[in-house]
Parts: sequence; structure tokens; C-alpha cells
Amino acid sequence: MTKLSAPGLAADRARYDRATAHLDAPLAVVDLEAFDANAADLVRRANGKPVRVASKSVRCRALLERALAVEGFAGVMSFTLAESLWLAREGFRDVLLAYPSADRAGYAELTADPKLAAEVTVLVDDPAQLELIDAARGGTEEVRVCLELDTSLQLLGGKVRIGARRAPLRTPEALGAFAELVQRRPGFRVVGLMAYEGHVAGVGDSLAGRPVRSKVIQAMQAKARRELAVRRAAVVRRLREVAELEFVNGGGTGSVESTVAERAVTEVAAGSGLYVPRLFDNYRSFQGRPAALFAQPVVRRPGLGVVTVLGGGYPASGAAGADRSPVPYLPAGLRYDPQEGAGEVQTPLLGAAADDLRIGDKVWFRHAKAGELCERFAELHLVEGDRVTATVPTYRGEGRTFL
Repeated sequence: MTKLSAPGLAADRARYDRATAHLDAPLAVVDLEAFDANAADLVRRANGKPVRVASKSVRCRALLERALAVEGFAGVMSFTLAESLWLAREGFRDVLLAYPSADRAGYAELTADPKLAAEVTVLVDDPAQLELIDAARGGTEEVRVCLELDTSLQLLGGKVRIGARRAPLRTPEALGAFAELVQRRPGFRVVGLMAYEGHVAGVGDSLAGRPVRSKVIQAMQAKARRELAVRRAAVVRRLREVAELEFVNGGGTGSVESTVAERAVTEVAAGSGLYVPRLFDNYRSFQGRPAALFAQPVVRRPGLGVVTVLGGGYPASGAAGADRSPVPYLPAGLRYDPQEGAGEVQTPLLGAAADDLRIGDKVWFRHAKAGELCERFAELHLVEGDRVTATVPTYRGEGRTFL
């Protein structure tokens, strides 16, 4: 995170309070100046390769459009088939579904509509997925297919695995054989490869107050980058013997520089770097500006150094832990009561800053993750300077949960 001085934090709080003075909390805002600065920084870090915006980390159609209007962004990486089809119907181009789907109704629609079939690419890594798609067909349109490479770092002969459990395909031989199977099957065409190194892109390597663990993570990630660069290049060479690849996608917000440095990679995915949630504070390679915040109202003053805000217990997905909770951000200096944390209906906050807060004042929080904030709010208030210049629906506000 870009380290703001105390006066800078106070100025931001004053801006957000003035911008939303006419609005009751709970509410969520996106600071457009910070959003645009983050978008520009992602493009700079990508060094000339396109940035495909990860929609799961944005979950707001207006802000997806804003990101894609920035030169250097191209295409969407979506998270469900229903979302992919909806985005394509709404005019978004080049939508890559980043996860396998079992949405039979969605596949029926995809294969019956030439426009959707031309804009949406689906991810597969198992012959059973091809069979499911064929059984669900509603038409004869060719299905654009992206394969996924298991990027995990495996040590000690595979006894130790570091990285997400995603695709079962790991070697050039396995990917090549599966690509040949897809290409032989009528109605399917391999057009791309996705290889997301979450253990590099999604794990901070500079943890405040934890220098030893930070060094261990840095060493792990350096080894992982070296191993993956060699293997990813070999996989791409093998796939190009089988299919005309339109794209090779890799990385995420935390690994942009190292991912685009590989010649085999043609584009990088990123989305969290637009909002910069708290889990992205701990990276050496970049600093972003928190752009997405939510506010909760002060409803109690139990005593000196304590205020209570309404609710706010919005945990992020992943392994349960303190890092999955949102954090009080403005005014600076507030912290949770360790016995209560972020609560379902009330959240006590401790610290000297509490004594300057009155009933009805707003406390501003940062979510642990990016797009998941939008599952809590139906709309985002877009702030420019000290004014709300637009209010736009989130996916939830448009009635699009895409579960």
C-alpha cells in the first residue's frame, strides 16, 4: 500500500466524509482517482503486454467498463459461465471463463448463439467436462476452449505442494495429449492456455513485523518463478504443435512484473490491484492506493477509548484467520476488541481516535479481498475529490449473484 502520512490519511477521511455527508452508512465507495492511478500502474507494470481484468475482483459493470477503457487493458477474466454470458450479451468482448463450469443451461445457451460462442472462451481440464458440454448442447456452435496448467511448486518428489489445487494437468506431455483430444472432438477448438501462479501472485512477500517469514516466502517464490518459467515455456511449445493459441494468460496483481517477463506469456490477469484491498499491502514489487472502502456508523460510545459501529463482520473467503477480516482504516489508530473482532451486528473499536467520534459518524474500513465487498452492497458511490459524482450498481445490485 502507498504509505500515506497522518495528514494524508486525515485529508482522505475528510474528503470521504464530505462526499457522503448526505448518505447514511452502511455504504461503500470507490475513490476514482485511486482506481485510475492503480489501473495506470498495472499497465506500467505489464510492460506492453495486455492486462485482462479479473471480474471477480471488481463485480461492478461500470467499473469493469472504466478499466477496459484504459489503454493497455483488454478482455475480461470471468468467474462463472452465467456471468460470462451476461457480460457478452451486454457488449463485453473476449470473455475468458477462468474456472470449469457444470452449468448445463449456460452451455445450451452458449452453443446456440453465434455471438456468445464467438466472445466467450471456456476453461476445461478433464474429458468429463467435454462430455458434460456436449450433453448440454443447445446448438452446433463451436466451443472455444482454454486449457489450464497446474502451476504449483512441488518439492521432494511431489510430497510437498505449494500452490492452489486447480488443474490436474502439469506437464507438457499431459497438456499436449489433452489438447489433441480436444482438437479431435467435433465442436471444440483450443485457443488458449491459462496458468495462474497464485502462490506468487496472491501471497505477499513483505509481511510487517515478520521478517523471517517474509524471507522464507521470498525464497519460495523465487524458486517457484524459475521452475514455472521453464515449464510454462515447454508447455506452450508443445501446445503450439497442436493448436493455434490466441493467448497465454498468467499471473495476477502480485506477480505482474515476473509473469510478463516470460516470453511464453502473452497477457497477464489482474483485478484486485484496481481496488487494493488489505491482503495486497504486503508486496515489495508494487504499492497501490486503497480505492474501495466501506463505512459503518458509530452507534454507541461505551466508554473512554471505545466506540461501537453497526455490524461490519464481512469475512473474506479462504482459510479462516485474522487476515480475512476487514480492517478499520479511517480515522487512523482504531483496532478491534480481541474478544469480539468484526461483529455480525456490532463491532467495538478501541483506540484514542474513538474519543473524537460522535454518534452517527462514519468509520471507514478496507475489506480483506477486492470484489467480495460487492456481495455486501447493492451499489458503489463513486467519489471524485470530495463529491459523489455517480452511484452505480454492483453485480448484487443488478440482481446478478452468479453463484
